[in-house]
Amino acid sequence: MYFAALLARTEVGWEASDTELDDVETLSDLADLAREAAAEAGAEDDTVLVFIEQEDAWFGVVRVDGEEDPRIYISDAAAAARSSYGEILLTDELLGKDPDAVEDELDALDLDGTEDGEPEASAAGDEDEGGDGEIVPPGPLGDPALLADLGVAEADLLSFGAGEALNEIAEVLGAAEVLETVR
Repeated sequence: MYFAALLARTEVGWEASDTELDDVETLSDLADLAREAAAEAGAEDDTVLVFIEQEDAWFGVVRVDGEEDPRIYISDAAAAARSSYGEILLTDELLGKDPDAVEDELDALDLDGTEDGEPEASAAGDEDEGGDGEIVPPGPLGDPALLADLGVAEADLLSFGAGEALNEIAEVLGAAEVLETVR
């Protein structure tokens, strides 16, 4: 089960709204959705946080400040890679993958498989594969300091587990009550 909410910081505090991510396909779409929510709340140049959570598996926070590029933190990248919403957040940049290298990788692929015609078995171990076959490391990924200026220390964000993390973050932000209204 998933939960997604937008928190927009306004002059009078935080405004929360639940959101559907069914039409969101990319991080850019998600950032546009956050900016629209900020405009509706009268906080166009202010901070908007997107909270995404898969019950007891992983959570993600996306921070959008005006027209700046979104900043992302994911509590467990490997778990998020198995989720359609998580895949939105696992961008090439976040995974440390050079988008220009993708074309070079495609040119270098041996499309004939192994000698017996079967593809090689994956030796991923504790790592997981994302939707397009890239290896995604387990554990936190992204910018753990993205909420530091709002009172959520990097060490605290890294220590939060899935399940209650979004409530704990909202508590520190002073937005627990507004988040609870959309839960």
